[in-house]
Amino acid sequence: MYLKRCGQTKSKRDGVYWDLVESYRTERGPRQRVVAYLGDVSEGRRLGVEQAARGATGSWQSRLFDEEGEPEWVEVDTKRVRVEGVRDFGGCWLGLEIADRLDLISLLERLLPGGREDIPWSMMAMTLVLMRLCEPSSELRIAEHLYGRSSLGDLLGIAPDKINDDRLYRALDSLLPHKIEVEKHLKERLGELFKLEYDLLLYDVTSTYFEGAGYCNNQAQRAYSRDHRSDCKQVCIALVVSREGMPLGYEVFDGNRSDVTTVEEIVEKIESQYGSAGRIWVMDRGMVSQENLEYLRAGGRRYIVGTPKSQLRRFEQQLLKTDWQQVREGLEVKLCPSPDGEESFILCRSAERAAKEKAIHNRFEKRVEKGLVKLADSCRKKKQKLGAMERRVGRLLEGNSRAAGLFRVQVVERMGGRVDVIWEKVEDWRAWAELSEGCYLLRSNITDWDAEQLWRAYIQLTEAEAAFRIQKGDLGIRPIWHQKEERVRAHILVCFLAYVLWKMLGQTCKRAGLGNEPRKVFNEIAQIKAVDVVMPTKQGTA
Repeated sequence: MYLKRCGQTKSKRDGVYWDLVESYRTERGPRQRVVAYLGDVSEGRRLGVEQAARGATGSWQSRLFDEEGEPEWVEVDTKRVRVEGVRDFGGCWLGLEIADRLDLISLLERLLPGGREDIPWSMMAMTLVLMRLCEPSSELRIAEHLYGRSSLGDLLGIAPDKINDDRLYRALDSLLPHKIEVEKHLKERLGELFKLEYDLLLYDVTSTYFEGAGYCNNQAQRAYSRDHRSDCKQVCIALVVSREGMPLGYEVFDGNRSDVTTVEEIVEKIESQYGSAGRIWVMDRGMVSQENLEYLRAGGRRYIVGTPKSQLRRFEQQLLKTDWQQVREGLEVKLCPSPDGEESFILCRSAERAAKEKAIHNRFEKRVEKGLVKLADSCRKKKQKLGAMERRVGRLLEGNSRAAGLFRVQVVERMGGRVDVIWEKVEDWRAWAELSEGCYLLRSNITDWDAEQLWRAYIQLTEAEAAFRIQKGDLGIRPIWHQKEERVRAHILVCFLAYVLWKMLGQTCKRAGLGNEPRKVFNEIAQIKAVDVVMPTKQGTA
């Protein structure tokens, strides 16, 4: 490292300032990067920094407690001491430390080697990830407001005036082609740090929506929205995590892609990157189809999946029996081998879930009954058309489908062209509803595990759901403001990297006995600020 003199000319003292610069070698030759901007410093301070950079034993730091040296002092005007330049420090520092432990910084430097650009793309990409972790926002707001309020300029050595939205967008473009290499590196590094086992893979799909028309993105489509924004176009994000919630990889699909059609593509992606030895795939019932199960079995893959509740009818007799195994209070399971012995079905019964479903059934039953009474009254008060009344009954039952099966409704035509709405309750439906409330069915081709082991493995799927909640909540993956398909993918990659830092912090907290939820720890450390303390001297210098 060395001090670099900057300014208008070397002969003029006005406008001269100093930078602490580090030299390093690249494939394209030697390069320099700014470690710290020192500004206008006195001759003594400049020499001290220069000696410290060289590691000299006579630097000002080593002479702080040197009793033999002649003391140097100035008289501070305490009335004019002030604090300025308050910047967010704690979150940026913590994120940078986590990234360093993951070797993410060195990875980006290797994948994005420096060229003739003023600021290395690796540092710009790291800026995007750290800002996504600390204060998620758009690239434009980062450039115009957030970066200057943070300490990243001091930590990364990039002056705020070097950050602009165009440079951030180009960093996204530079990062995206290296997605697979980044995923592989993070999987291996996390496995080394925390001795993780990737024998159980949890797979789930979510969606995130756009603000804007999205004409430049063929993947932006309208479909069922998990964010309750059916008015906006969306893309689907498929994520694979380990049993601890550590991500292995993800993929972006068209917004109208059905979950069940993504399974084969994701399985092949993971196996092509990490191999296929002895992994168990855990998926919810939205991924299940006969074709997918046959595909998994054909490749010798093991699975634990949810099943549609309609299949519970096949196990009505087992539901009536009392030979349940209690896993914990309020949760019971039962193993039901298939006739061919190739699969096992796991009946699960939850008391909390039963109470919730019962309340739902009661609520919808009251709605349907109230609506039918209202329709019957309108028929008595006014002459109604048969077809119109049948459509109104259909809409009522469709809007309250959770209790529609309880009612057998007829719209009959009477003398004089009048119609009546007549209904009765189907008690067989009610009896089945009461029996099956709180019950759900799992399916697996693992035959050497008991019911409790299979249930506990399946319940780990909540880790994938938690990953989506963190990305949508803490990391602000939605809404997406980018319009180009490549920029959207790069935005999701940055959110993925920020989520890895989040989970890394969570595992570190767990190892330290602080639990595995890093939110409070991060928020506490993020309160730390960096300030500039200006101490004017009575001689008129600062």
